Amino acid sequence: MGGTEVQDLRPRAAATVILVRRDGPEPTVLMGQRGAGAVFMPSKYVFPGGAVDAADADVALAAGLGPLCAARLGWQSDPGLETALAAAAVRELWEETGLALGAPGAAPQGWSGFETTGLAPSASALRFFFRAITPPGRPRRFDARFFLADAAALHADPDDFSRASDELSHLHWVPVAEARRLNLPFITEVVLAELSTLLGGLAPGAPLPAPASVPFFDNSGPVPTFRRIAA
Repeated sequence: MGGTEVQDLRPRAAATVILVRRDGPEPTVLMGQRGAGAVFMPSKYVFPGGAVDAADADVALAAGLGPLCAARLGWQSDPGLETALAAAAVRELWEETGLALGAPGAAPQGWSGFETTGLAPSASALRFFFRAITPPGRPRRFDARFFLADAAALHADPDDFSRASDELSHLHWVPVAEARRLNLPFITEVVLAELSTLLGGLAPGAPLPAPASVPFFDNSGPVPTFRRIAA
């Protein structure tokens, strides 16, 4: 094996945002398509998201996560990771869509273009909704936490993607029922099924709640395990 680099396939912490819009006749979610040449999930439709960066732990949030979400994120996680995950969720949403979750304040250093919003990132609209660890044998593995957020919390026109990067193409709002017919990763299909159940039991105009428990597809070991994270 001389000179051959051994790839580190330990799951990397990641954050994903399920942005829900409810200002039309039916709820829609924001999705985009990964490039055909992407190493991980090529050509699949996904929610905005990505890996946690080392600097995310030092981001000053205008508002943090609610105590229930923070406690659930802290379960079996490194101390303080919940703050880094929340910051990564807001950052990835901004980078991939040009849409901002925040409150008046100073932008973090290194967040390209975010200073033009006049906002500091805020996690107050995020609800910890789902967790999944990529199975072994994949070219990349992530320990991904999915956050639910209402598009009403955005400080921008939800149809304006002019400041988005080119990481996701075909960014658009998709009715939840139609989204499940796109070319999706398996875990995204499961997340959308959970979302359909939550939205189906929600009264019109009611705020998006934290789920009663958080589904967790755990592929960290040799045997896949499904469990639910509760308070």
